[in-house]
Amino acid sequence: MAAFAAPAATTTRFELAITGDDDRCPLKARGVGSFFVRPLSRSMFAVLSDTHSRSGHELVGDARETVERADATIHAGDFTTEAALDAFHDVSERLHAVHGNSDTDAVRERLPEARTIELAGVRVALTHRQRGGPTGLAMFGRERGADLVISGHTHRPSVTETDYCVLLNPGSHAEPRGNPASHAELTPDGNGLAGEIRDREGAVLESFRVEGRN
Repeated sequence: MAAFAAPAATTTRFELAITGDDDRCPLKARGVGSFFVRPLSRSMFAVLSDTHSRSGHELVGDARETVERADATIHAGDFTTEAALDAFHDVSERLHAVHGNSDTDAVRERLPEARTIELAGVRVALTHRQRGGPTGLAMFGRERGADLVISGHTHRPSVTETDYCVLLNPGSHAEPRGNPASHAELTPDGNGLAGEIRDREGAVLESFRVEGRN
């Protein structure tokens, strides 16, 4: 499951297989749910949640730099408005997101409540929240066969290892509510992902690793 260690500085070329669909992808209207495999030359994914904005993406400092460098951005919900969602699309290479409890109806119509993607051999389940806290999130991950569950809602950055999967909450980059403003980076490393939770200045708050399944 998770082994806490500093991630590798460089990685090799790999394939990103997406299960689920981007809300702007034309294949969504055709009911295609698993369709995209692409070779990538860069190797990093940005993870964020709880933007809570009526005007834009609210990305500053290291959070913005991370999103602009990333092969894909993963967002665990609570954009609040379509303006915020569209701003993330504009700045992201590719966006995979779910809606949260504070999102408007317009955002909910464009994003699912949950989705599953695969990153460098690691199966990732994405949701804003689940009843039952960490136990509920672990059960959600188990049901989806996930190695990693990404969620938001609490605005508190955390990594939790369970018997079934690793739970990652990147915190909130824009509305931390007494916690550090934070986001996460995931980097392919061997047969898994090396991860870091970072603050707005780029300082590493926590390092972790998620093993993929052979």
